[in-house]
Amino acid sequence: MTQLLVNGREHQLDIDPGTPVLWALRDNLGLCGSKFGCGAALCGACTVHVDGQAVRACVTPVSAVEGKPVTTIEAVTAGGDRVGAAVHAAWVKHDVAQCGYCQSGQIMSATAFLKSLPKGKQPTAAEIDAAMAGNICRCGTYARIRAAVAEAARALA
Repeated sequence: MTQLLVNGREHQLDIDPGTPVLWALRDNLGLCGSKFGCGAALCGACTVHVDGQAVRACVTPVSAVEGKPVTTIEAVTAGGDRVGAAVHAAWVKHDVAQCGYCQSGQIMSATAFLKSLPKGKQPTAAEIDAAMAGNICRCGTYARIRAAVAEAARALA
């Protein structure tokens, strides 16, 4: 039995400890906001937070997160997460999503990045680009992503 703490709730799952977190979330818990993109931790579509850090769920086994808090896009954009709410609002304001497939991973990476900054710090464009470099957007909305992250940082200052 594997015990996972996801979005503040404990879950007991009868799954192989080597199962990627992504599949435990999607197949066992019905949390389908995190997407399967590449399966090799290269695109970022599957990004979740583990202990507050952005992690690629497609290659992280559930055994590696047992006993650690896992946060998904569903919790970050539900309104209870101040930083997630600011990022989500900025995403809408800047009309970031085009096809939308990568957006949950993008928002999760942006939220983890902004939470890692000292309070009030306004990131430079280069810092935003570096923080978001692990997330691929096939539609190429990178300028809007950068603008939305900067907007969220300003809103949080």
